[in-house]
Amino acid sequence: MEKSKVYFMDLRTKSGRNLIDKFNSLLIKAGIKDIDFKDKFTAIKIHFGEPGNLAYIRPNYAAEVVKLIKELGGKPFLTDSNTLYTGKRANALDHLETAYVHGFNPLTVGCHIIIADGIKGSSYREIEINGKHCKTAKIGTAIADSDIVISMNHFKGHDMTGFGGALKNLGMGSGSRGGKMEMHSASKPWIKKDECVACRACIKHCPVEAISLDEQKSADINYDKCIGCGQCVAVCKFGAALVKWDEAADIANEKIAEYALAVVKDKPNFHINFIMNVSPNCDCWSHNDVPIVPDIGIAASFDPVALDMASVDMVNNSPVAKGSELEEKHIHAGEDKFNGLYVNTDWKCSVEHGEEIGLGNRNYDLVVIN
Repeated sequence: MEKSKVYFMDLRTKSGRNLIDKFNSLLIKAGIKDIDFKDKFTAIKIHFGEPGNLAYIRPNYAAEVVKLIKELGGKPFLTDSNTLYTGKRANALDHLETAYVHGFNPLTVGCHIIIADGIKGSSYREIEINGKHCKTAKIGTAIADSDIVISMNHFKGHDMTGFGGALKNLGMGSGSRGGKMEMHSASKPWIKKDECVACRACIKHCPVEAISLDEQKSADINYDKCIGCGQCVAVCKFGAALVKWDEAADIANEKIAEYALAVVKDKPNFHINFIMNVSPNCDCWSHNDVPIVPDIGIAASFDPVALDMASVDMVNNSPVAKGSELEEKHIHAGEDKFNGLYVNTDWKCSVEHGEEIGLGNRNYDLVVIN
């Protein structure tokens, strides 16, 4: 198989050529103009950041992507799907507010912000993939209905997948609430009885009438009917409906790759990894720790597997940042930093499975631009 090309820029600048100028050159040299954007709805998949976490991508970069796509005749919008866990991105209203507070709004980025799976995470399309684990993937409607997909990914560590990059942002990030349930959990939701107040919200919103009140006036799930859509988790305001976070990490990684394949299936797609502020944990956390390596740069490719593989290699070949969690664990340059962070997680599962299912190629040529 021919190697995929991954284009890379470091963060050095000079008078008359700032980072945004250099970023624009990266996008063009990586071939983004080869995509026919004319009158095409273009989903720019991005993470808007959890409140309290400051490691998310700056809106300035998103604005540059939007500007370029508009110049090429496209109709871009920034998008993400709601979270499975409760928080400030668990429904579209809170999610939009978070995006706006973090600088992602029509005035600053030049396009609309659309939460892909609707107000409560129940708006999705099932895309057939016939994967090893998933026959179909439940993808947020706005992303599934788009003509083109661009992913902008903050590259960092992740406790379940080892690292989070293009595959994680595309797969897990584009899944509806039910899709996230499928990737995260081998089980179905459960009710913490002592937290249930019998408000009946879960009963009202269950699409298959699988929930009723038991003799103790607590919600009770009929697992013969339950389809694992996660709506009860979404609507419960009292923390009584919960997810069983019990999927094995290697299977979760493979499911994420299958969902990523569903997102880009039959669509032009292009991907950008920001290997900066490489925090040890996901941007979904409400805080970010000291980066594990110094800032490296930005990489772009039509191949999300090659892009993630190149990003892993660059992080692993970088020195460990002073005062970081990796320094505390005595991990050094050249060692596998993500296995060092999460010894029970094999990050290779995602890129290996991605290659197996035709999502991309682990072999790449790195093209450096100045």
